[in-house]
Parts: sequence; structure tokens; C-alpha cells
Amino acid sequence: MKRTALDPWIQETESLPHWNREVLEALQLHKLNSLLARAKARGGRYSGFPDRLSSLEQLRTLPFTTAEDLNAGKLLLTSQAQVSRIISGATSGTTGPAKRVFYTRQDLEHTVGFFAAGISEMLRPGECCLIAFPFTGPFGLGDLIARAVERLGGIPIPAGQWRTWAELSDLIARTRPAAYIGFPVTLLSLARIYPGDLPIGKALVSGDACPQGVMEALERALGGPLYPHYGSRECGLGGAVTCPAFEGMHLRENHILAEIINEQGDPLPVGAYGELVITTIGLEAMPLIRYRTGDFTRFLPPCPCGGVTRRIARVSRRSGTISMEDLDSALFSIPGLVDYRASLDKALELEALVLEEGLEKLLSGQAALCCPGIPIRIRTAPASGKNRPLYPGKRYIL
Repeated sequence: MKRTALDPWIQETESLPHWNREVLEALQLHKLNSLLARAKARGGRYSGFPDRLSSLEQLRTLPFTTAEDLNAGKLLLTSQAQVSRIISGATSGTTGPAKRVFYTRQDLEHTVGFFAAGISEMLRPGECCLIAFPFTGPFGLGDLIARAVERLGGIPIPAGQWRTWAELSDLIARTRPAAYIGFPVTLLSLARIYPGDLPIGKALVSGDACPQGVMEALERALGGPLYPHYGSRECGLGGAVTCPAFEGMHLRENHILAEIINEQGDPLPVGAYGELVITTIGLEAMPLIRYRTGDFTRFLPPCPCGGVTRRIARVSRRSGTISMEDLDSALFSIPGLVDYRASLDKALELEALVLEEGLEKLLSGQAALCCPGIPIRIRTAPASGKNRPLYPGKRYIL
């Protein structure tokens, strides 16, 4: 089995003559201490932290950083002149103040390198790759992915995020992409409504949780492999990606120290589910120390591919009375469903786009599996090329 492409990318990026777990952890401790020294000298949010630790284990003695701290204006460790990109805005499904995360040119270059390593697992030179993420100008997410695709000799096809199904279908018919990068449900909906055989046979899915039911439906629709990816603006947009073993996602460990904690903030062993905490030792502009992501996962044992980097399992977000991931898994098991939008007040309201009539009872029964005792109201409409995805970004219940 081919080893994860992440390992040789880290070794080359960090100019490491040897590569094993001991070498990686020594690199991590060196970068962590460099970060602590910079933070101490700069002042601000981390000014009270020590400027050096003697081991990686001592990191857990430091306080946590939370989403509220991202708006304090005391986390930037470079000058404004060194900032090449700022991502600002509230994350889908949250009601708190907008997060502002800063990146230098080197931060963004490292992200392109990480993206290229992950995409290389599926994309071959000369192949077209449909990118269904927003293109917001230079160094935006879509642009960074396109640069990574070009670095591999591939041809990026910018689809953006808000085209109708007819526009997407026409773009695919003209360009015949072999691969896809984007939200998982967007691809599943497209596979179900596309007129003819979808040329896309492999996909790197990211930007949202990809529950097991959606993964299985996608794999059946594509007849090819799925490469789940985990990332966030706080971790530099790219955080972990799947290897050819298809068992979890390898972490970008030269730039990210990861912990899994319980509700009390205590560390959990390999295999135990908890909240993901990250320390971004590889970011220049706005590194975070022990940042509570609000995402939940677990560490996995060493990978069958033989890679050195640690792996995490599928990531989920726990919020609200009803899990959108559970709903997606249950509802998309129905082949006639193209997309739906959910809201919750006194009842669970579902607005569904369908390929056939008479699915209300089946949809209601599947939804009831996820929300026993909650009234369910369903409106269906025929799916057509005029429709757009019902969520422009992450899927969530209002």
C-alpha cells in the first residue's frame, strides 16, 4: 500500500534528512517553543504564557483559547503589512460574533502545499478537477485549491458555490472533470440530478461533515473513492486528509498539534471521542494555542499505510436538539431525494427537492428516526435544473 503523501511533503517542507515519529515530535517541540517565545515577546493574549516548555506533554497545562478570543485583536503576531489575507465572517450555523483570522504569504503557501499533497492521492496530471468552493479573489479558498491542482499538473475547473444544477451540469458536460473538490452533499445532489453518466469518478470532500450514510451513497453514485478532508480557517484551512488506506485522515502535524479532550478539558486516549483542540505551530500571522474547535473526533491507531503522522476519525459538530449529520444519513438513503433544508421551531420543518412524487411518508419515517417525539412537517417540490443547492455553505438546522 502506498504511504500517505503527507509524510514526504512534511519531510521535504521541513528539510528533514530522517523521518520517524521521534524526529517529528522533536520538530513539533522546537516549533512550539519558537511560537511561545514569539508570543511572549509580542504581548497580547498569550503574554502570560511561558516562553518555553520541556516537553509536548506540558502543553496541556496551558489555558484554552476559544472562539471568543478570535475577536479580541490580541492574537496577531506579525505586522499588518505582512498579512496577505484575512478571512472574516460568522461560520454557518453559529450566532456569535464574526471570526477574523489572518494569514501571511508563507501561511498561504504552506496551505497550497498541504492541499497539493492531499489532492495528489487522487488527481493525475492532465485531469480536470471541478472545484465547488467559493472563489473570492486571490488567496481565497477556491484560488488556493486551484493553485494546488495546477501544481500537480491538473486543470482546475472553478464552479464556485452558487450555480444552478443546470449550470453545473453544463459545465461538467463541457469540461468532463475526472475529480471533484467541494461539499459532499452538493456532489451527491449533482450525481442524482445530472442528465446522463457523471464523468466524476473520485472526490475530495470537505467544508462540511460527511456522515456515513452520505459517504456510502456517494461511493455508490461515483463508483470510485472518496477522500474526506478536515479543515477550518483556524487551522490554516487545511488540517487533515485521507490516504489510500481510506481509514481516517492524517493530520498536518508539522503545523498542527492536536489534542482530544473530554467535557472537563482532560486529555483522552487513542480511540476515545472528544473535542478536538489544536495548537497551530506552523502559522506565522495568527497562531493559536490550545484552541477549542468545537469539533468532535478521536485519534486512530497507526495507519496501515505506514505513515508517521497521526490520524483522526470523521469529524462531527455537536449542536442543537437534532443532529444534521444524522438527518443527512437517514434522509439521503432515499435515492429520490436531491436536497433538503431543515428548520426547527415547534416542529421539524423539511423543505425537500425530489425526483419523484409520493416521498413524503418515507421522508417523514426516516426523519423520525433522528428526532423521536418531535412533530415533522414536510413540503416537497420537483427538483429541476433551475434549482440551486439549498445550503450555500455548511448544512445546519436553524
